[in-house]
Amino acid sequence: MKRYLIIIGVFSLVISCAKNPFTGKNSLNFVSNSELFPSSFQQYGTFLKENKVVSGTSDARMVETVGMKIKTAAEKYLNANGYSGYLKDYQWDYKLVESKEVNAWCLPGGKIVVYSGILPITKDEAGLATVIGHEVSHALANHGAQRMSAAELQQLGAVGVTLATGKQSAEKQQIWQQAYGLGSQYGAMLPFSRSHESEADMIGLTLMAIAGYNPDQAVAFWGRMSAKSGGNAPPEFLSTHPSDATRIAKIKSLIPQAKAEALKFGVVFK
Repeated sequence: MKRYLIIIGVFSLVISCAKNPFTGKNSLNFVSNSELFPSSFQQYGTFLKENKVVSGTSDARMVETVGMKIKTAAEKYLNANGYSGYLKDYQWDYKLVESKEVNAWCLPGGKIVVYSGILPITKDEAGLATVIGHEVSHALANHGAQRMSAAELQQLGAVGVTLATGKQSAEKQQIWQQAYGLGSQYGAMLPFSRSHESEADMIGLTLMAIAGYNPDQAVAFWGRMSAKSGGNAPPEFLSTHPSDATRIAKIKSLIPQAKAEALKFGVVFK
């Protein structure tokens, strides 16, 4: 019976791997868009009702303009690489929300919110394209669904530890569970999250370049973000995000690749 369950589990993992059209890598995903998107859209609608959406201003129009350019860039890339139906269930929307928080996010299915508090750091369309390109990339790469899938595996692992240590004392069972919790969090979940951030940086650079924004400006934006944080971020291994230094160095190394992709669509940077 145990062997049968293991085979079923492995088979489930294999069939749940989908190729990322931007990286070419397989990604673990148990959650389909048809399951995830309706709840995402509902959550987005609730958020907009409960927060102040800025409309009719030059900043709000800039968010919409940049967002549409990034969307068009994604469509161009996907269509050119044989993924013409990839975005069929996405419902793109871009909103500027009044908040002092220096942040932006994108829910699965293409619902993007930019907080007004980040605009002094983005400064212009190129800086905003860096942010929106990054956030849209999380949605395009199905990072939300992947995190849900990883959390399910983490929970299954905890059940496995419970079953494996069931005959031991309560004290030893607790020790094993604590060890598993720490190990899975710092050895798997946090590195997994950091890899998503790096992946979104890479995809976002490509999208902003195809959209006509010089990816060199991404370095300037993240430099301003680093100065804003004042070096108060936690150590990288304790964080869901790469350190500022790691991120900026990686972005610099990816800029030639982003420009090369943009060139395929006739976009040239001096």
